[in-house]
Amino acid sequence: MRIVESLKHHGHLTQVELAGFTGLSPATVSNIVKELSASGVLNTSVTSRSGRRATEVTLARNLGMVAGLHFSSRHLRVAISDVSRTIVAENHVPLALDHRHDRELDRATLLLSDMLESVNASFSDLLGIGIGLPAPVDTATGRLATGGLLRGWEQISISEAMEQRVNVPVYVDHEANLGGLAEVRSGSARGARDAAYIQVGHTISAGLVINGSIYRGTSGKAGQIGHVTIDENGPICRCGSRGCLDTLAGGPALLELFRDDPGIQRLRDLLVRAESGDASSRRVIADAGRHIGIAAASLSNLFDPELLVIGGELARAGETLLAPLRHALDRSALAGPRGVPMVVQGELGDRAEVLGCLALAIENVGLDAEVRSLK
Repeated sequence: MRIVESLKHHGHLTQVELAGFTGLSPATVSNIVKELSASGVLNTSVTSRSGRRATEVTLARNLGMVAGLHFSSRHLRVAISDVSRTIVAENHVPLALDHRHDRELDRATLLLSDMLESVNASFSDLLGIGIGLPAPVDTATGRLATGGLLRGWEQISISEAMEQRVNVPVYVDHEANLGGLAEVRSGSARGARDAAYIQVGHTISAGLVINGSIYRGTSGKAGQIGHVTIDENGPICRCGSRGCLDTLAGGPALLELFRDDPGIQRLRDLLVRAESGDASSRRVIADAGRHIGIAAASLSNLFDPELLVIGGELARAGETLLAPLRHALDRSALAGPRGVPMVVQGELGDRAEVLGCLALAIENVGLDAEVRSLK
């Protein structure tokens, strides 16, 4: 059903927007919305668009809930929402640097169980779970797409391992893809057909959006901008190559420059120091922006996106990072009739990836059967 699929993708739309997305006439949309609202499938409310009254439509909460688990390099963020993307519970906890799948999936299961109990729900109320990982994933198998990038999570189907714990369908993807999905659905890239979400933090990677959908490549490795070679004589990368962007602008590389400074142990310490006006911290972030801009220019020349959204922890540095990134992009990218791609900061901040996990679950669960059962 086109209306339900559009709401799964976008969360909430006015009836006029639904007509545009589905190709149905406004009158047909109005009739279907009335029918599905009476059946308890949809909820409607009065809103305004450009100063005019409009009817906003969402999927009904009684269709069920989904959960999102974002395992970053240093944090686990968990969220539970209904299918209209209204979050009902959210939490996050720190992770050890070299965390392992078995321990952390057990921990996530316990945390999720407690959160469900807090909203008077259980695992049986979940339609699906979306998981984001800081490494490329072969979504067909739920396994990591390449070795060496996330030790302790290799040689196992993460989706199957989690499904055995919770008896709920699980969908797994790379965190940058999920951040990009969230920014396209409800953030800085909403409405963009071709865009790239560049996540900059402990590692650097990109989610590529083509015709409004995430492009993952043959085995899930698309968008690995962190492993673009910047200096072929540079440091050895964890992937086995030399001089990758990660080795020059990723979190560990930046923190290594302050190894004798006990006040800078994590990226957030570097960001706080830079915000206070510390010249060395600001220079390190600016240099990282320049390196990222060079890699983004190569990405732009190959992919030709209309928009680059910069997210991840380091994006909180704002123009300290973005200004030199734009300068390097302007210098190295091929300009089209509209110039080089626009560079913007992500709107969703640290929550982009977990919101993408929720979107992944919603877009994969089969709501058609639920719709038929309520009619």
